[in-house]
Amino acid sequence: MELKTKFRLHRMSVWAGVVVLIANLIAYFVVGKLFPPISPTATAAEVTAFLTANRSGILWAVVIMGIFAPFFYAFAVITSLQIRRIEGGWGILSMIQLTTAVVAPTGWVYPMAVLATAAYRPDRNPELMLMMSDQFWLTYVGVAVIFVLNIASIGLAVMVDKRANPVFPRWFGYLNFFLALSFFPGVFIYLFTEGPLSWNGLFALWIPACAFPVWKIAMIVCLLKAVKSEEQEALQAQARETASLGTARVG
Repeated sequence: MELKTKFRLHRMSVWAGVVVLIANLIAYFVVGKLFPPISPTATAAEVTAFLTANRSGILWAVVIMGIFAPFFYAFAVITSLQIRRIEGGWGILSMIQLTTAVVAPTGWVYPMAVLATAAYRPDRNPELMLMMSDQFWLTYVGVAVIFVLNIASIGLAVMVDKRANPVFPRWFGYLNFFLALSFFPGVFIYLFTEGPLSWNGLFALWIPACAFPVWKIAMIVCLLKAVKSEEQEALQAQARETASLGTARVG
């Protein structure tokens, strides 16, 4: 593959992250109207009323995520490829990042499909709709703890990078550690129906929800710079190889 084509694909993979971020915001906040979340203490009648009134939006939201969430795979791979540069080949950090990142699209689409199942038939038993609504929020918020390891692996890669020209800036490592910590409280939503650790609470939902777009934008900016630096290194290596071959032929 030509270097020009290779790095065009790399940049497209980074921009795929932008597509996913926009789709996420539109699906959950605008179309699905899932934020702010319904309370964990809501009754079956209240949940049924919400799902019935918002049926069309929820069904369209899962369609949007079904179409655009898979773009995250390209974003996950390019992230791992940049960590691979730091490790000098496939290593523990690049593989942890990649294997945990592949969960993300499923972690978005599957909970939405559960909620869509509840909204799909408005005449369904309200108790069943309550159960599926619970499953949506407990899955969507609760499994975010998986990404603690994913994001921490990126932060650790930044910190151990000893290259003369680091792949990522140092501050980006600290940002990843902060986001990893912000995702951790989500695992406690299974224990609470009220307060900051419930699925609509400050620590379990709102801090991670606000931190995620900031991190995502920083991730995109840093990845674009990393891809550019890798391309420059590859072009310089290619130029040296060409010059070396030319010298050998003359000799």
